[in-house]
Amino acid sequence: MSKTPWQQRIRRAENLAAHHAFASQILGFYIHVARFQEELYQRNPERAARFPLFLDLVAKHGPEPLAHIAENLTQVSDTSRSDLLEAVWSAASEPPSNPQEFLAFAYLQPFAEFGRDSSEMHLECYTGSVCPWCSRKPGMGVLRQQGDGGQRNLLCAFCLTEWSFRRIVCPGCGEEDPVKLPVYTAAEMPHIRVESCDGCHAYLKSIDLTKNGLADPLVDELASIPLDLWAQERGYSKLHPNLLGM
Repeated sequence: MSKTPWQQRIRRAENLAAHHAFASQILGFYIHVARFQEELYQRNPERAARFPLFLDLVAKHGPEPLAHIAENLTQVSDTSRSDLLEAVWSAASEPPSNPQEFLAFAYLQPFAEFGRDSSEMHLECYTGSVCPWCSRKPGMGVLRQQGDGGQRNLLCAFCLTEWSFRRIVCPGCGEEDPVKLPVYTAAEMPHIRVESCDGCHAYLKSIDLTKNGLADPLVDELASIPLDLWAQERGYSKLHPNLLGM
């Protein structure tokens, strides 16, 4: 019996957590989130219906600051929580900017993925810098084998749409000068690249599947926390934070 995408992500998170102690806590939390998200995707209930249950999960298993915020959100009115979800669902131009919005973003992600999977979107000729389905910025890049090299794709931070994008160009500002587009890797995770731009000072991480075919872009991006710290210490800002707000 083949595994669902969610089960594959959970298995990858378990594997990475066992081998990378620095990522074990965040991946352990992600596993709880992913199990809940899979149920949302499969049942596809009314969007606000199960948000309180998600907040309870975060309060129980999330990092302390996030758990405290989730607990506080359980105390507000149903209308306030619905307004939060609607605001995050509709806000395509800017990523979430506070912990409450990131909790809503993580909860809504499987609804976005379901909507994208249910659409009849065609991507053959699309090469834009934002998601063709939900118009959000990419959360990461993916390098896939193509001929003798790697094809660079972008992956939406929200609905996980993947589309083709030119290899040497910044998706944030369109910079094309290779000198201004440095790439960094770390020995601990050589298949993950920090692709930065000295023009707009943005960065995203790309998962190179030509180097590690077992990687899962979403999960491996979450696990590579030291690369985020390295990039941010050098003045780069992430183009779009990941599912857990990092």
